[in-house]
Amino acid sequence: MSLKTEAVLEAVKQVKSEAPKRKFTQSLEVIINLRDIDMKKPEGRIQETIELPHVTGKKNRVCVIATGELALKAKRGGAELVISNTDLESLATDKKRQKKLATSYDAFLAEATMMPLVGKTMGAILGPRGKMPRPLPPTADAKTQIERLSRTVTVRMRTQPVLQCAIGTEDMEDKAIAENLMAVVARVQGKLKRGLKNVSSLYVKTTMSAPVRIKL
Repeated sequence: MSLKTEAVLEAVKQVKSEAPKRKFTQSLEVIINLRDIDMKKPEGRIQETIELPHVTGKKNRVCVIATGELALKAKRGGAELVISNTDLESLATDKKRQKKLATSYDAFLAEATMMPLVGKTMGAILGPRGKMPRPLPPTADAKTQIERLSRTVTVRMRTQPVLQCAIGTEDMEDKAIAENLMAVVARVQGKLKRGLKNVSSLYVKTTMSAPVRIKL
């Protein structure tokens, strides 16, 4: 069993051509249905953050938690929000603000030395959402890290053996969407004991369209 670029491109073209026209730009999503997975075991609880080859068309909003020079680099590097250690401490007793941050931003980076404080302050809010910050060393290129995070997606198994995430928007080139989709499948495949044999079906869809099955 294998996934061929031609089959993915064919499905992407079909779903875009059949999608009803809307007054907004629709997202494209991949749906991976799994089989023979024991969700009670650690290997059956898949949660992966995947860096895509292309920005999905809806750039992730990145929040950086840092101080001093690293905070300045983050601001210059394109972070949507930079939080200082003082700001972080003020969040400790404000669960409402914590939840707002968790829903307003797609990804988080934190200065490596601040990770323990971040975990203590916001771990209970960010952890279950799969948004715990990646550590940012003092010498790191903040701009590069922010750019990489801007094109990441998270897939997570919840109550059913199904994984789903955005891979683009309908105004993107078909090839870019296909490459994003294949990057997601490749990462998931690497986490499965039997690879693609654990995939029962694979679909691509737009926000408002019916799913189109991709041939395996």
